[in-house]
Amino acid sequence: MKVLLTGATGYIGKRLLPILVENGHEVICCVRDKNRFTPPETLKKHISIIEIDLLVEESLSRIPKDIDAAYYLVHSMSVAKNYQELEEKSAKNFAAALNKTNAKQLIYLTGIANESNLSKHLESRLNVEEVLSNGTFALTSLRAGIIVGSGSASFEIIRDLVEKLPIMITPKWLKTKCQPIGVSDVLSFLIKSLGKEELYDTNFDIGCNDILTYKEMLLQFAEVRNLKRRIWIVPVMTPRLSSYWLYFVTSTSYKLAVSLVDSMKIEVVCRNNDINKILNIEPSSYKAALEKAFSKVESNAIVSSWKDSYSSSDINFEITDFIEVPAFGVFKDERAKKIENQDFTLNKIWSIGGKNGWYYGNWLWRIRGYLDKLAGGVGLRRGRTNQTQINAGDSLDFWRVLYADKSEGRLLLFAEMKLPGEAWLEFKMHDGSLEQTATFRPLGLAGRLYWYSVWPFHGFIFRGLLRKLTKTQKP
Repeated sequence: MKVLLTGATGYIGKRLLPILVENGHEVICCVRDKNRFTPPETLKKHISIIEIDLLVEESLSRIPKDIDAAYYLVHSMSVAKNYQELEEKSAKNFAAALNKTNAKQLIYLTGIANESNLSKHLESRLNVEEVLSNGTFALTSLRAGIIVGSGSASFEIIRDLVEKLPIMITPKWLKTKCQPIGVSDVLSFLIKSLGKEELYDTNFDIGCNDILTYKEMLLQFAEVRNLKRRIWIVPVMTPRLSSYWLYFVTSTSYKLAVSLVDSMKIEVVCRNNDINKILNIEPSSYKAALEKAFSKVESNAIVSSWKDSYSSSDINFEITDFIEVPAFGVFKDERAKKIENQDFTLNKIWSIGGKNGWYYGNWLWRIRGYLDKLAGGVGLRRGRTNQTQINAGDSLDFWRVLYADKSEGRLLLFAEMKLPGEAWLEFKMHDGSLEQTATFRPLGLAGRLYWYSVWPFHGFIFRGLLRKLTKTQKP
């Protein structure tokens, strides 16, 4: 089949793409920014890429007319204040464009929405489902609750809470019931639903057989990790305090924390498991999903992570907007040093950040990350999805990767921390030397004062970092 895949750079889309290709389908990948899309070489001959923006109706004319089916995996606008309007407009534009094609089926992955009083987040998902159901194609909606998998938002947030806090004083929404599902099972449902006429114009809830409270999920996570944890639930923690609690302890952004707290007050339990029988799928238990996720984490084989989405940093820009580093009206810290071993230096650069840290003055980097969190920024907790591979569009601590070419020996990062201006950090191999350049474009007087206040620390940090990257350690 010829299949259109929206959200190809997202958490689910990245994992679904190779399975679709493996099943013999021709896939058209819809992306907003081609610079962020780096599929494996083995997939490139089986796919085509089109650049569209669901909010720009004219761009959707690029969708081929001869497609057989499509996936709608777009869920990344909740960081905007008017995200409900944006999601509705995107759905209307997409449905109108799909009506002009030969597509017989659209598969939409959404959230479980069985309560009468829904959160704004789930209300928006339900509204999108209604908009998509009015098309000339058949809609198959798969409604999931908490998705458990390496790199998923839910997994990483639970992991942060359990591994960092031996004792937790928590809000009352930890008593809320939910029915989680492993990401591999979500992919099975998505694949097996394709072309299944029994599922046309229907919606189904998907989940494992475990119905758990959030407290039980945290404690079972602790059991899997062989950790002893104690949790006390208090009734006095307000939604705002709950949001701050999630924001400062975990790697989530504040806006996403607010959205999560709003949704976590609503029970997300499946109505039935009829679809399991139709598709012959028996979802794994919650603990089994956790163990599978950790096997990926420990082998550094995480395919995708929610942290690489722009929603992890409350920003919304195209890589092409910042890939040209400005030369005028900026402050620069430029350094260069001869390389002792090129392979060593390249591997060090491509492994920077995350659990490896920044090689020199890590305590200063951590302080800077903590200050950024206090200012409402992303801090250092996002880390990185893969400790040895970097692609354009990836998040890397409080940076965003704009350009990464190991054969060329160039890595360009853009700062997503809260700053009175814009900042870039570039590493480039040239004539046997490593050139390291920090560029800052100030915004008004505050930006200039900021640069001069941190300039003494730059001399210490960047000099030490360059030395660590270029000097081969003695055996």
